[in-house]
Amino acid sequence: MTYDQAIDQFTYVEPYVKLNADGAVSVVDEASLCEGAIDRLIRDAVFGSVEQRAAARWLIWEMGQDLGVQPASIHDFYMARGRGEVPTDFTVPAMNLRGISYYMARAVFRAANKLNVGALICEIARSEIGYTDQRPGEYTTAMIAGAIKEGFRGPVFIQGDHFQVSAKGYAKNREKEINAVKDLISEAIAGGFYNIDVDTSTLVDLEEDELMEQQRQNYLASSSLTAFIRNIEPEGVTVSVGGEIGEVGGKNSTEPELRAYMDGFNTSLSQFDDELVGLSKISIQTGTSHGGVVLPDGTLADVSIDFDVLSRLSRVSREEYGLAGAVQHGASTLPDSAFSKFAAESACEVHLATGFQNIIYEHEALPDELREKSYAHIKEHRADEWKEGQTEDQFIYKTRKKAFGGVKEDWWGLSADVLQQIGAALEDKFAFLFEQLNVTDTREMVDEIIDAPEIHKTPEDFVPKSELAMAKDLAD
Repeated sequence: MTYDQAIDQFTYVEPYVKLNADGAVSVVDEASLCEGAIDRLIRDAVFGSVEQRAAARWLIWEMGQDLGVQPASIHDFYMARGRGEVPTDFTVPAMNLRGISYYMARAVFRAANKLNVGALICEIARSEIGYTDQRPGEYTTAMIAGAIKEGFRGPVFIQGDHFQVSAKGYAKNREKEINAVKDLISEAIAGGFYNIDVDTSTLVDLEEDELMEQQRQNYLASSSLTAFIRNIEPEGVTVSVGGEIGEVGGKNSTEPELRAYMDGFNTSLSQFDDELVGLSKISIQTGTSHGGVVLPDGTLADVSIDFDVLSRLSRVSREEYGLAGAVQHGASTLPDSAFSKFAAESACEVHLATGFQNIIYEHEALPDELREKSYAHIKEHRADEWKEGQTEDQFIYKTRKKAFGGVKEDWWGLSADVLQQIGAALEDKFAFLFEQLNVTDTREMVDEIIDAPEIHKTPEDFVPKSELAMAKDLAD
């Protein structure tokens, strides 16, 4: 598909962009573009025909390249932290934007602009990609479009969270399960995910007596996937890769476990190529669970994080292995008073998701009709996930995240007034977290270290080949 063919589909964008002699797109009227055209373009990127989605995603990507809103890897920034060249008194928020992602991204970047934040990550997990109906190319497009709309400039760190190996799938057919994760990694990197959390902690075998044996399948699988990433990452990009030693919701991690995993990982990785770049961070377990623990009445149980574990393992990972530090998962439902402790204990990154989802679902501006339609959808289509002994409130709280994909067009079809009110509440929450995690005024520090390369693509890069083939078959 040529530039002219792409533009022909979106005449409302044509006055604001032009094609340069080298084939790149330039934005010539940013203010007018952001008044409304970008909103129409992102909807075409999400809900248009296969060809429209490809063309719209390509245009948004190329606009970002021109404006300096470029997907980037946080690897060099984290390595500088591991070397002691970057302070350790802040914690980078990694935010899972599950539903109405463009509008959530806009709230993130408004808060970032207000507080001069550069150290932030937008992410989506392997499981979320499925149940929210957002492939990597679409997610990246929503993040770039949100940043453009709000005037954010600088590297945009987009992360594949919990690109997880299924223990059941691995046990049944090891090669097939690893290849499924490799396929997702390939699609994600092609779509602009230059940060990947390789989660093979599901393979830890606590039945083994020796720590190295407990972690063996974990570090072997994660080193293999890291070597795969290094072989497909774009020129000029060193993808930030994170490992994990303890599955979230399990027992708390220890220093000996971290050392066993890291020593095994580094040895195993060197067998592929002794010059391959390794991990930038490591995820551990400190007492949390994803989404929190839901009580029968739908409220959340108090969560207690072992901040001493977080502090000690962060120090070991930095001082002994040169990593940025330890990563905390499952933290968004903690009390507000807890978040400043992550920065105080030098955690390098914290993952946040459910708290934002709760703001959306529980906002007074959200129409009851959409809330009830979402709940009806999961009761009908996710009934097999209703566990024995679970109350309806518990089932709904745990499962409503899956309605973001199930009734996706209804969510995106909310009125401008409702989206504005929900967006304002999200912006306030993001700003609060940025302040508590001490990432305010990190923009210049990030810009000084991170040099995001200019990468140009084609429309076909933004729709999975299977969808393009399907569209061709239908046309024929």
